[in-house]
Amino acid sequence: MGLGDLFRGQFIDIVEWVDDSRDTIAYKFVRNDNEIKNNAKLVVREGQVAVFENEGKVADQFGPGTYTLATANLPILADLEGWKYDFNSPFKAEVFFFNTRQFTDFKWGTQNPVMLRDPEFGPIRLRAFGTYAVQVVDPTALLRQLVGTDPSFSTDEIGEYLRQVVVSQLAPALATSNVAALDLAANQNEIAARLAGELTTALKDYGLAIPKFVIENISFPPEVEAALDKRTSMGIVGGNPGGLAAYTQYEAATALGNAEGGGAMGSTIGLGAGVAIGQQITQAMQQGQQQAAPAAPAGAPAAPPPLPGAFEPVHVALDGAQAGPFGKDELAARIASGAVTGDSLVWRAGMAAWTPAAQVPDVAALLGATPPPLPQQ
Repeated sequence: MGLGDLFRGQFIDIVEWVDDSRDTIAYKFVRNDNEIKNNAKLVVREGQVAVFENEGKVADQFGPGTYTLATANLPILADLEGWKYDFNSPFKAEVFFFNTRQFTDFKWGTQNPVMLRDPEFGPIRLRAFGTYAVQVVDPTALLRQLVGTDPSFSTDEIGEYLRQVVVSQLAPALATSNVAALDLAANQNEIAARLAGELTTALKDYGLAIPKFVIENISFPPEVEAALDKRTSMGIVGGNPGGLAAYTQYEAATALGNAEGGGAMGSTIGLGAGVAIGQQITQAMQQGQQQAAPAAPAGAPAAPPPLPGAFEPVHVALDGAQAGPFGKDELAARIASGAVTGDSLVWRAGMAAWTPAAQVPDVAALLGATPPPLPQQ
């Protein structure tokens, strides 16, 4: 290698960064103390921003594109270096590349439950988890606040800090949402959108934004979920005929299956025994209800007897045929017309045989109330 090649190797002709990772937020261009050649090419790809830094001070910033580094497009650096007009000498400067795409692999979750005051349940503890995206919106702020001299700033370095910021904002967001705990699932998209805005505001000084925030799940503590499941079960069996028996069998089977010590065989035995016990309990309840009801006296009619003083309709034998039954007024009309007399046979429920009308007291009373025929002239 000649002397000219040696000197050329100390100057950088192209400044660029080809990102071969998925988690690098900021990358410091490696120049190994070499100087950047005057009129060198700067290549900034889509989703990148390049920031020049000189002796610890942020200088010029470049978005996507290809640039020729000269005094005209390095005004801040030229001023810091005291360059006048065009310069021909190589220069030293730190170049940081920033990824401005969205990093979507951030996860969050509540290590400890969040205490809230719910309008329906009162004080309650909730857990939640989900994902969110982070995006660099102000590279110079991020460089000053977090990156510093880090040659490769990755998502792992801020993941825990961002999780703490998210959780600190979660409790106020849920508390001020004015949404009951049981309705949080139906409103979690709205809550997530609001959280994204609040988190972006909280991270503004760091040059970061939260373009997307997702709440995957909001859950109660296990004991509260168990109570809600019990409440739901009772609601299901409430209006279901036979539901109480089925629920009793289910509860007995579950309890006995657990008592058997677990295992497939134990669960099967417990289920069978529980069903039998449930059936016995149901039968005992039904028998208790039957015993609680007053027993009907022996020989009592299937239908209730007529009210005291009421005239019970009767059948009448007219012209050798059965007619009726006739009520009181209708029978009185037939008596008045002479169709029914004291010798006419009558019968009603409870009588052993057909009986002359004059021998049935309430029918005989109608006979006596009928005026006799007029005397013959």
